[in-house]
Amino acid sequence: MSHLSHSTSSRATRTLLLGLALALTGGMAAAASSKGCDGGGFRVLGLSGKTSTTVPAAQVGTSFLVQGKYVQFEVDAATFGIRNYVLTGAANPLDMTGGVPTPIFAAKTPDHRGATLTSGVDVDLKDTDIELIREGAQVTMKLQAKDCANGGVFQMEVARADGTATVFTHTLATHPSNPALSAFYFDNRKFRDREGDAVPYKDTTVVVTPRINFGNDYSSRLVGRDSPQVATRLTDAACVNQIVKRDGTLATVAHCGLTSRWEVSSGGRMGMVFGEDATEVAPPATICTHKCQAQNQVKGQSTVLGSPFPVAPADRLAPRL
Repeated sequence: MSHLSHSTSSRATRTLLLGLALALTGGMAAAASSKGCDGGGFRVLGLSGKTSTTVPAAQVGTSFLVQGKYVQFEVDAATFGIRNYVLTGAANPLDMTGGVPTPIFAAKTPDHRGATLTSGVDVDLKDTDIELIREGAQVTMKLQAKDCANGGVFQMEVARADGTATVFTHTLATHPSNPALSAFYFDNRKFRDREGDAVPYKDTTVVVTPRINFGNDYSSRLVGRDSPQVATRLTDAACVNQIVKRDGTLATVAHCGLTSRWEVSSGGRMGMVFGEDATEVAPPATICTHKCQAQNQVKGQSTVLGSPFPVAPADRLAPRL
């Protein structure tokens, strides 16, 4: 690939990602309450406070830590996949961990099919927010996160020069010494038992559909959800679960207890939300990959069904390992 075509494709993929800023920041950034972010703020690559700069590639290394008050995770520099996403357990009125450092994801891994990120890393830090962008000849990645104890806290976006989709694999964390802190996916019984009901949403209603959440056996308040936009979950034939519906019949759910896999369109994203944001009944995100507007902000106008604790064994998706 010539330098000219590399530069052109990089600008195109970057433009595609930046065109999503309004829609995706609006959907991700609104935590359940600003109280969940009190005192938050990230440190990364030697930077902190309000700053917008580019860290040269030679100073990036193979991986780096994003450290906040409430959230921390590692970034693989060549792919912008993340590892060891942890809620720190820092004191906060909206804390979901019970004050205990709680691992959530072992990894969120994009399959770039051999492509790598090679540019410097654009870093934008402001208040509790961080945005990281890095480019390669074939792919551009953007990570956005908020240092908050609750709400919409993370999203990963991809754009490819060839316009094809990227498969993301999410792997939940296993705690090595305390199994109660190991995360798992489950079919939310509070949604399953209301399936088909019409519930209030803003000035209309929306129909309840089944909901896959994740949690653990330690923290009664901890509940999260994978949040896609222009992305489709890939079913797994090795993980077939029979979940009892409200009428006593069985629903087949092909989803593993430890992992989920998503096909993400170029310009699409995968987010992560916690707390009420993970258990509200709202329409799916708008399908949009270019010049999007912030159309999906719920702003407390949805019905929140919550999550059971502990989760019944029959509703836990298996196998976990």
